[in-house]
Amino acid sequence: MDIYEEARSTLLEMSIVKSWAEMQNAVEKMAARRPRDWQLPMLACVAVGGNSKQAVPASSAIGCMQMSIILVDDMLDEDPRGEYHHIGVGAASNLASALQAVGMEVISQSGASMDVKLGALRCLNQMMLTTALGQHLDAQNPQDEETYWELVRTKSSPFFGAALYVGALLGRADPETAAQIDKFGQLYGEMIQIHDDLNDSMETPANPDWTQGRAPLPILFAQVVDHPDRERFLQLRRDIADPDALTEAQTILIRCGAVSYCIDQLLRRVQAAREILDKLSLVHPEKLEGLIADVVDPVTNLFAEIGVEQPEAFLKPSKPVT
Repeated sequence: MDIYEEARSTLLEMSIVKSWAEMQNAVEKMAARRPRDWQLPMLACVAVGGNSKQAVPASSAIGCMQMSIILVDDMLDEDPRGEYHHIGVGAASNLASALQAVGMEVISQSGASMDVKLGALRCLNQMMLTTALGQHLDAQNPQDEETYWELVRTKSSPFFGAALYVGALLGRADPETAAQIDKFGQLYGEMIQIHDDLNDSMETPANPDWTQGRAPLPILFAQVVDHPDRERFLQLRRDIADPDALTEAQTILIRCGAVSYCIDQLLRRVQAAREILDKLSLVHPEKLEGLIADVVDPVTNLFAEIGVEQPEAFLKPSKPVT
């Protein structure tokens, strides 16, 4: 089953979407990109013993929530690629609100039991509320470790936890299992954030995080931790458009321990996520174990590129994958 086509069809069949050309266009464009996140509810649903068809309402809802979040995030970040440049700020804001409501309506119209619907709706509502707080915090460009991790917990991880939780619920998982899968999803979201921060910081030419004064985790570490190259790093950042300055700054990220710190934080979450899976009696645990590998594999490639030794336990599941 193609979850993207199923979610697309489900959304386009809704009466409000049929009457709103801009919303149809948003759904068509996003479904065509086939974002991996739309698969998360299906993976959780199958992991607990459900089937792909049961997950379609959850994937459709998560797709709507993701589109809503991106529309708002682009406006807050003043992203030059944002859709609001094409349709206007007011129209983008209105569309974001409508997409959120459509996502809730998909769950309401699903064939799930009333208890499952209520649990899914409460989870999605709480996720969107927490994410809005995270977007607010992100717009203030946190520059210390405490606010960085608060941002990760509010903006990055709730979406992934909710996507897996709702999929598990629609797969008829018991509430405790679904709650543990939510925790796994939140750890996965934190892994995604650390992974993205590592890649963004080591990108060439300079990623916008460098040029816009933002502080992903490796850059934040190099800026606030007391190390011999700290002043030099701060000086280089002011001239980061110079390729030589970028190369030297990225070398400092490795030398000062920033990259190692990120690897340690990522590894801690990988281990915690695998511990959760070990304690669950899942029909297809490999569906969730695969998510960990998807995050870890690109980072191991980064290790090779920058000459950092890969921890042996990084790719070892704590129990065999079947």
